[in-house]
Amino acid sequence: MTELIYQTDSYLKDFDAAVTAVEGNAVALARTAFYPGGGGQPNDVGTLVAGDRTWTVTKVRKAGADVWHEVAGEPPAVGTPVRGAIDWGRRYKLMRTHTAMHILCGVIFRDYGASVTGGNMEPLRGRMDFEFETMRQELVREIEIKVNAEVAASRAVRVKILPRAEAFAIPDLIRTKINLLPEGIAEVRTVEIVGLDLQADGGTHVANTSEVGQMKVVDYKSKGKINKRIEIEVA
Repeated sequence: MTELIYQTDSYLKDFDAAVTAVEGNAVALARTAFYPGGGGQPNDVGTLVAGDRTWTVTKVRKAGADVWHEVAGEPPAVGTPVRGAIDWGRRYKLMRTHTAMHILCGVIFRDYGASVTGGNMEPLRGRMDFEFETMRQELVREIEIKVNAEVAASRAVRVKILPRAEAFAIPDLIRTKINLLPEGIAEVRTVEIVGLDLQADGGTHVANTSEVGQMKVVDYKSKGKINKRIEIEVA
């Protein structure tokens, strides 16, 4: 079982670990700061170093209780101590973007009562789909003003890992139209933007909304009768 360092410390850039298993060009580690992807957030990339050898981590994925790190070239053997380092510039952009998406979701849920039907992101750009019947330019500009007010409010972002029963006692914890949490999961990680939003979420975030930067709605479109898409960029 891989210890998931990223769940409690999104700012850790490098870490020490040992290789616990090898499959093809992928290694499982005893602990990792690499985010394996999920919830619309792409996986981290970076490097693993052992002695005078360096491996580029090209893809990270979670399978069962292990996180697998795909590397370029012959992977290190089981038992090898390695130093992992994530591509921090890319990760921090994704953290800012992910928190921006939660600000957008929180504002729209609070002020318009619309649920999320889908979403995806890349560094400094993301899109989110909501249950809106109509989407007009005036409404989009209103939303843009409101989300930037939340950035300026410098709201703290807090992460907790709660027992499943306690987490599901929180009203509106699941904001997506479909509950994506497996039945067998015993603990639920929550991300709270204090005073605005509280959701079940597995990704990495900044510690304060002020770190997000200016949010701009760059596009909006209809994806169905009651499904409207908003695309944002973060400066």
